[in-house]
Amino acid sequence: MSSRTLPLLFLNLGGEMLYILDQRLRAQSIPGEKARKDEWTDVDRKRVMNDIIATMFNKKFMEELFKPQDLYSKKALRTVYDRLAHASIMRLNQASMDKLYDLMTMAFKYQVLLCPRPRDILLVTFNHLDAIKDFISNSPGILNQVDETFRQLIETYNCLSDGEFQLIRQTLLIFFQDMHIRVSIFLKDKVQNSNGRFVLPISGPVPWGTEVPGLIRIFNHKGVEVKRAEFTTAGNYVTPQREGSFELYGDRVLKLGTNMYSVTRPVETHVSGSSKNLASQAKENIVPNPLAKEELNFLARLLGGLDIQKPAGGETGFRLNLFTTDEEEEHAAQTRPEELSYKVINIEAMQEPGRRAELSRILGELEVAEPRPGSAEKGEDLLALMDGL
Repeated sequence: MSSRTLPLLFLNLGGEMLYILDQRLRAQSIPGEKARKDEWTDVDRKRVMNDIIATMFNKKFMEELFKPQDLYSKKALRTVYDRLAHASIMRLNQASMDKLYDLMTMAFKYQVLLCPRPRDILLVTFNHLDAIKDFISNSPGILNQVDETFRQLIETYNCLSDGEFQLIRQTLLIFFQDMHIRVSIFLKDKVQNSNGRFVLPISGPVPWGTEVPGLIRIFNHKGVEVKRAEFTTAGNYVTPQREGSFELYGDRVLKLGTNMYSVTRPVETHVSGSSKNLASQAKENIVPNPLAKEELNFLARLLGGLDIQKPAGGETGFRLNLFTTDEEEEHAAQTRPEELSYKVINIEAMQEPGRRAELSRILGELEVAEPRPGSAEKGEDLLALMDGL
């Protein structure tokens, strides 16, 4: 397992989360002069995006994230995104948060599978960061945070060998290997089967630096080519015109990791899998994890200073529904298997002398936006996910 995988996993999943939230917020927003106090406006959307991106790219948070470390369990990582999604005035209930995480993970899994070469995972990450910079183009302070992470990525990953990127790709695929959730966009585009498994193309551009298949060269013991033989291929391959840019600015060429929700289309997921699969996932959840203590320490370091405070006076902030209707969301919450739901994780990280002061320095300066007065009607599903922190 690669110790350099976590930053790429976090940033790419975070990018997909921002794509989805932006699309849903735009779909539900009302012009400011016509909006009631219980309705979203474009100003609210921009505030949510700014708050989440500022939290996501906090300098101390990134410094902790970029330290070499193994990947942690899906539950541990999911907890980070629960916290991140609620770093603003937006509130998601359990069913919508489940759906959001399903969409995030399946989108990035598909991108990893389609990468022409392992090193291109870095280009996918750059595509996500380029799009994130567009979201906060009018906020120079937050933009500078994203650029700083960009530079850290370049410094950390541009010097890695192809073998190290191959290990990163294998680590990502191991993380995603048991996740087969059906997504309507992928089903409609026929890139995903009804069982949730992806259909990989056999045509298209070959990886940069390689040749189109169809020619066999035979060399003698001196390394001199002595014979050629051609063969037909089942796919229609083309040579890429140029390599994507691995610099702070430039044409990435590769389109994986760009915003697939920029074109108006429905965002739906359907949980797939037989009862046998659900049972196996439930078994995985109840088996003691020998790294549990380390995972909680990891989360404590990342989240130690970020306090989500309940709004005063019973206000609960803006509620965002990732389903078409409230009835669909309620049905999803009632029918979601118990073993697939994520429970509250209480992190006991303050018992050691001096530990509280240490953790408070990590992300300590972050401020979580409070709902504006009069917005109580916009949601009643404040997650108490990290109340025990």
